[in-house]
Amino acid sequence: MTAIHQSRAIADAAVEKLRVFAQPQRLMILSYLLGGERQVADIEAATGVTQPALSQQLAELRRADLVKTRREAKQVHYRLADDAAALCVRTLEAMFGADDTAVEEAAPAPRPARARGASVAARPRNMGAAVFARVG
Repeated sequence: MTAIHQSRAIADAAVEKLRVFAQPQRLMILSYLLGGERQVADIEAATGVTQPALSQQLAELRRADLVKTRREAKQVHYRLADDAAALCVRTLEAMFGADDTAVEEAAPAPRPARARGASVAARPRNMGAAVFARVG
């Protein structure tokens, strides 16, 4: 995997993806889709995003490959495109959402490096726990 600082093309692609996330209605839709596949009417009711804005935002999310669709007769069902999209949304919820436990669910905390010669018993018990402060 190439680090972002090593490639302008990767940095440009990341910025474009972040631009899609940086719109409140789209972010609300993506958050709702963490719960699984949903019909358009369900998305509208849950998020309060009404037509035609909902159609525009869903189209933008499709273009960005963040959501996929499934058609059943006249109904269109939307779901998150893949695990990477779900991880991005979970991470944003962990950072900015109201649920403090979301931080732990977004991704496991990294294991701390052990100092040379230090025994496992000598380390503090909470070294691997990430601590986040809510601002505002």
